[in-house]
Amino acid sequence: MIICTKKMDYPLGTQCQRVQNQVMKVNSEKERASLLCMKALASRGRLDAVSQQMAWHPQYLESFLRCHHYILQMDGPLPLPYRHYIAIMAAARHHCGYLVSLHSAQFLRVGGDPLWLQGLESAPPRLRHLDHINKVLAHRPWLTARSHIQALLKNGEQCWSLAELVQAVVLLAHCHALCSFVFGSGADVDPPQTPRVPLGTPPGYCYCDAANGNGAVPPPSNAPSDRTPRRRSLDSSCEVACLRERIQKAQEEKERRGERLLNSQTLLYTDVDEEDELVCAADPSRFDSDPAFGYQEFARREEDHFQVFRVQDYSWEDHGFSLANRLYSDIGHLLDDRFRKVAALPSPRGPDLKRAIWNYIHCMFGIRYDDYDYGEVNQLLERGMKLYIKSVTCFPDASKGPLCPLPWAPLKPAEKVHINVLIMEARLQAELLYALRAITQYMIA
Repeated sequence: MIICTKKMDYPLGTQCQRVQNQVMKVNSEKERASLLCMKALASRGRLDAVSQQMAWHPQYLESFLRCHHYILQMDGPLPLPYRHYIAIMAAARHHCGYLVSLHSAQFLRVGGDPLWLQGLESAPPRLRHLDHINKVLAHRPWLTARSHIQALLKNGEQCWSLAELVQAVVLLAHCHALCSFVFGSGADVDPPQTPRVPLGTPPGYCYCDAANGNGAVPPPSNAPSDRTPRRRSLDSSCEVACLRERIQKAQEEKERRGERLLNSQTLLYTDVDEEDELVCAADPSRFDSDPAFGYQEFARREEDHFQVFRVQDYSWEDHGFSLANRLYSDIGHLLDDRFRKVAALPSPRGPDLKRAIWNYIHCMFGIRYDDYDYGEVNQLLERGMKLYIKSVTCFPDASKGPLCPLPWAPLKPAEKVHINVLIMEARLQAELLYALRAITQYMIA
């Protein structure tokens, strides 16, 4: 019989302690991922594919959920319907039906005008004015200029304030990058058009409270309004099996009442009772005014002159972070936490590969690092991997055909998600750098 203690000096004791620590760490990560997934399941009545994929990396998922919820739900200069409509516009640039349908339903849920969902031409002029910067940021962010910012801020009665524009730009970049993750991870195969079951938490509860360490769900109000759907709270200790059983029963009850899904061309209300929620399936092409506009190579061979964005002149750490945080309170910290968390994710292939992927994505958007040897990109990334990264980053449009598959067969699921998260965050930062630099140029002009 061998007894291992913390104070044992023998190699076997040290090895046992190391294994024990690793097991405890794995169990802790699994518990954290399980809690986050349960919260998502409890608040939405279903576990969406994006959260399910990101749960392979719970620390990053926490950071992502905080930022995502803050942009779309918390204090900010833009009203909630505007935020979801801007998300629809951003997702439509890549024909991401998953996100368009999801935010269309949420747009109606927060009081948005259903007429706006008939198409971009039905939206208010202020939102339509975002269309140009939306398509530029989505496909050719290096074209973002001070003139675009000036046109939005000085457009008569329909002008934007600087704070509103910063939030809109952050939301556009966030959703563009999320489209890459959705298509890259295959999350688009989980369509959000299905009715939500009435298992949500109270309106004041944030499902990412799990990320903040709040295990208990606040009790629902005893006097819900006549116009607000009733929501029942769920204790965080409820097992996933119990949640799924209740979901299944609720869905069966809906089927007995004869509810049916809306088709992709029609938008209706479900008015069976006050617990029913809005369901919609929107066509992304309705919000895409220029489908021919797409990604082009930044450094095309027939062009002799192009301006490279040098990070040494304008970086996120030294410039973008402070500007974003000053004009849109706390968003700089939340975004910076996402960038730090993805950089800290463990990679069995080493940090050099992560840096090569990040810098390769920025290079495709014209962003260069003077202190980096770009020969490492070709050394560390084989041709198939580069094709996959470029496809997910620049052409994540489901209507253009299937994406190039990941070439590394031995990759584990967590490693595949890791690569897709890297792509998403690198693209997000690239768009933010161009947009915030243009805003800075406008402010100092």
